[in-house]
Amino acid sequence: MGRILSLAAGVMPDVSPAETVAAAAAAGWPAVGIWVDTTLWTPQTTREVRRRLGDGGLTALDAEVVWINAGPDNPDHFRVLDIAAELGARNVLAVSSAPDPADTADKLGRLCDHAAGLGVRVSLEFGAFTAVRSLADALDVLARCGRGEAGLLVDPLHFARTGGRPADLAAVDPHRFAYAQFCDAPALGPLPEDVPAIIKEALDLRLNPGDGALPLADLLRALPEETPLSVELRSKALRDAFPDPVERARALLTATVGWMESAFKTTR
Repeated sequence: MGRILSLAAGVMPDVSPAETVAAAAAAGWPAVGIWVDTTLWTPQTTREVRRRLGDGGLTALDAEVVWINAGPDNPDHFRVLDIAAELGARNVLAVSSAPDPADTADKLGRLCDHAAGLGVRVSLEFGAFTAVRSLADALDVLARCGRGEAGLLVDPLHFARTGGRPADLAAVDPHRFAYAQFCDAPALGPLPEDVPAIIKEALDLRLNPGDGALPLADLLRALPEETPLSVELRSKALRDAFPDPVERARALLTATVGWMESAFKTTR
């Protein structure tokens, strides 16, 4: 399939961004995601992460997260974009808790305008725990935003839990898919109104590809073949089984590639 596989930052919530990059490189990942906490990030952090990326020959697929809120624009959101550009990251992930779709769209538009000058794309993720709760909500915001470069980020877990089906993606402009997330989960999840349980599943209960029942093969067939995948396996079980970051990264890569070889009879 030729897809780039990236170790998502969320797989490593217990280590620093530089350590995440080092683990990804040691485990053989070609790309990695970077968690940018602007309250902790310094110029030294940028230098160290860039050095680790260069030493490991890795691409920074994305940086996260810009969390859009009601009220004035947050300067830290634009700082995340600037940091992403300094690291050579191709994408920045955005979510929203702003209740007004027009407000989300306006803020997303300003983020996209800033990002365009940096060579970075902003992708909007939807989920039941955000104000942009579904594929339809996300497409509405993107239409209101009016920026063709704004991306749509599909996470298989959130997509399934909000009623999405792979066939629904056929109506989406393929250019919207700058990249996608990837993981597995049981067929049934928390009740839609149980937001704490939804968040817990997203942060701690994801499964390796093939260990759940999500229609992953159909989902990948619905995306453009070249769409990079950020393997977003936030899992307490994975963290407990592999406390060493390198071993965790290696186990996840092995499981992901193994599933792809089985599902598509090909390698990455």
